[in-house]
Amino acid sequence: MKKKVLGALLGVVMAAGVLAGCSQTGAPKESTGEAGGASAQARTLDDIKEAGTIKIGVFSDKNPFGYVDSKGEIQGYDVYFAKRMAKDLLGSEDKVEFVYVEAASRVEYLKSAKVDVILANFTVTDERKEQVDFALPYMKVALGVVSSDANLITDVADLKDKTLIVVKGTTAETYFSEKHPEVKLLKFDEYQEAYDALLDGRGEAFSTDNTEVLAWAIQNKGFTVGIESIGNLDTIAPAVQMGNKELLDWINSEIETLGKEQFFHKNFKETLKPVYGDEIDPENLVVEGGQI
Repeated sequence: MKKKVLGALLGVVMAAGVLAGCSQTGAPKESTGEAGGASAQARTLDDIKEAGTIKIGVFSDKNPFGYVDSKGEIQGYDVYFAKRMAKDLLGSEDKVEFVYVEAASRVEYLKSAKVDVILANFTVTDERKEQVDFALPYMKVALGVVSSDANLITDVADLKDKTLIVVKGTTAETYFSEKHPEVKLLKFDEYQEAYDALLDGRGEAFSTDNTEVLAWAIQNKGFTVGIESIGNLDTIAPAVQMGNKELLDWINSEIETLGKEQFFHKNFKETLKPVYGDEIDPENLVVEGGQI
């Protein structure tokens, strides 16, 4: 994909847990959540400090934002931020307890207090705002569609009588279900399952955040992001359980403070630039200080 095309793409862009580290603390108390239904009481900022670890939900299979590398280490843009959050709150980046989540489990993991914070490429939407509280954004995103060069999908009309792969609980699933019900969807719980399905031809195309499919296409020859931007132009932000204002306020303050040192540009350089190279200007993706 040519550099000018990639620049145009992101220039318009506004979008069973597994533990790595310390073991989980005691079972959460049950209460009635503001979003309705039973939920567990979230830990307060003081609870987190007293425990000495913060539980943060991340992806384990969404390279380059949250993934386990060949050495078994958790890496990525979201992970880099999570470690800094732990360092500033608890004095060491080792004080973060990573919980691996799937896209469809992110809200539930907050409601059930299995995690304190979700940092799993979580796009802010009105529907999700009714269930969780979002902090200030740290990235911009829209949807994209990747397909093989042999059968390149460049328009939604090209998906007629074809199968589009999506991950459950994502904005891609919501968008195509609501806006293009004529498109046949093949849904998976995990991103790796979705990419495997694309590679072995169970679907003609895959849709998720364009920042991710762009990175994947760069790493996988023979595939191209033919639809570069579709759906809403969104932001990605940390999320906490609804009503956990003290923790939310701390995260917002943290994001504002980090903006003064251009932290997310450094994050981009360390975690995303090795994947994107010079094809993407960080200004088209990074949000500093929560300001779009």
